[in-house]
Amino acid sequence: MPSPQRVSYLNLALCILLWASIPVASKIILVEMTNVQMLFWSTLFSFGVMAGVLVVQGKARLLAHYRAVDYAWIGLLGFLGAYLYYILLYGAFALTTAAEGFILAYTWPILVSLLAVPLLGEKLTGRRILAVVISFFGVLIIVTQGRIVTFAFTSLRGDLLALAGAFVFALFSVLGKRARFDQTVSVTVYFGVALLAVTATVLLTDGVSAPSAAVWPWLLYNGVLVNGISYIFWFKALENGDTFVISNALYLTPFLSLIYVYFWLDEAILPSAVVGLVVIVAGIGVQAGRSRGWRRPGGRNGQ
Repeated sequence: MPSPQRVSYLNLALCILLWASIPVASKIILVEMTNVQMLFWSTLFSFGVMAGVLVVQGKARLLAHYRAVDYAWIGLLGFLGAYLYYILLYGAFALTTAAEGFILAYTWPILVSLLAVPLLGEKLTGRRILAVVISFFGVLIIVTQGRIVTFAFTSLRGDLLALAGAFVFALFSVLGKRARFDQTVSVTVYFGVALLAVTATVLLTDGVSAPSAAVWPWLLYNGVLVNGISYIFWFKALENGDTFVISNALYLTPFLSLIYVYFWLDEAILPSAVVGLVVIVAGIGVQAGRSRGWRRPGGRNGQ
């Protein structure tokens, strides 16, 4: 019988395996759909999965226990973390390479460190400043493909969207640190709010497009597994695992994604992307030296 801690780390490994595939699924789907259309279908499936989990766990009754102000707070978090973040992330994937967009989106831990200063009253220490400087240099290496002096961008707009997504997710994480709601309920409401927002968006912009037979499996995979079932794995990982170990293990995700991108998309991995990622993670490591990790509100530390 495996120990509870081993079970936690097994669930963590499943999370990382799923989240690292986000760039692959996104690029394949975005070949024929816009970022808004993709988010609509994925969110529809994610909400269905989490609503089912809510019922199976017998937690649907908890919905009546929250006040209007609670739902307003959860709704704000859902708008940021389950709608706006993915609009920006998928938009970045549509314009830049899968590896570049995903790596830049993974700068969110550094932005969390900065936002915690004005929003949570934490101190701006020398360690944080050094971490930001190191990671910012890593970002420059990636977006300029290593040509920092000449500034040669793959897609400046795509890179900015990825960085904007990182900022939104960092804001989501900082604001959600004060949230004290049931995880399953929170995530279900997140996706419910996101579904309302993206439905309005898609009807006002691109319109609902029926996926082709080739895209259906990837939409189901992204909505059901990557954005849905992975929450269950994440909850179980947090139950008995060390939060610090789990938080830092998540930084394996962008490295694994590079392997996925290379084999599934046949996308060349530029040496500058690898070097930039190593520098960014080094910066995050400097910051993590005296922190105990950030738990994503209602669920994950991040994708």
